[in-house]
Amino acid sequence: MNRIIFGDNPFFGVNHISDERSISQSIRFSKDEAIVATIRSVMNEGINVFMCTTHDRMIGIVEQMKQDKKFEQLSIYPCMPYAHKYANAITEYGVLGAMKQFIPGNLFLSLVKGGISYFSKDHFALMELMIDAEMKMFKGMKTPIIFLQNVIADLLLGLKMTDLLKHFYDYVTKKYNVEAGFITMNLPMMTEALISVGINNPIICSSINAQGFRMSGGKQEYERYLAKGLSRNIAMQVFSGGSLSAASALKYICSLPNIESILFGSSSLSHVKETVKIIHQYDSEFIQENASYYSRA
Repeated sequence: MNRIIFGDNPFFGVNHISDERSISQSIRFSKDEAIVATIRSVMNEGINVFMCTTHDRMIGIVEQMKQDKKFEQLSIYPCMPYAHKYANAITEYGVLGAMKQFIPGNLFLSLVKGGISYFSKDHFALMELMIDAEMKMFKGMKTPIIFLQNVIADLLLGLKMTDLLKHFYDYVTKKYNVEAGFITMNLPMMTEALISVGINNPIICSSINAQGFRMSGGKQEYERYLAKGLSRNIAMQVFSGGSLSAASALKYICSLPNIESILFGSSSLSHVKETVKIIHQYDSEFIQENASYYSRA
């Protein structure tokens, strides 16, 4: 995995500290062209991986990318499902109407004629349908890792439905010939769960930061699991939702072992440049000081 990954949070009004900033970002990125231009600028800073939800707007954004050869260098990490999309569809169209929006026509008709009761029990098949529906928009783009969003991954984890986590992994790796990743708010529990079903050295994206922000189980427990080297880790929410300076936040992250990638999003190109510079600076320092201890992507 690349060391630095750019995330889509700023594009869709996600800000963990300021509602005012969320509104401002939503207005600024109200047109797909503005998002595509920003990603192009981010790529000029050497970041060639974009991690995004399967938000409806990604359809238009990806279509624009396909028209520009520059984006042939870009890898996209889709994160699914985008729960708000399904919730909004159910609100607007009802359950059957929402199913019609996301399930292929012929299959939807067969379900309506008598297969729904059976299909509702077949969680594996439903998951496969969800994955295929979400992946349609990325056809023609490089998607080397497909992630299961924490809203579902952690629900399955809490319900101890680890067989579905394993099925997501198996289906993605076999059907799309790519790697599967898992986003979670509990790195220790997710690591143990995935290993227990035979997923060795899993790719896990979780909140990792100096203040323990959204780190279920506590910062010390995370540090203990990172030291074990049982998973390939992506650190997200590294700025603790925006409450830490880039320098102090990234000094902590870059000092930790077994973090392959750092995920962040920003609406400011100057902040992107600063972040990239600081990560490279601390990586260089810590590699020199601890070359035999720290693993790097």
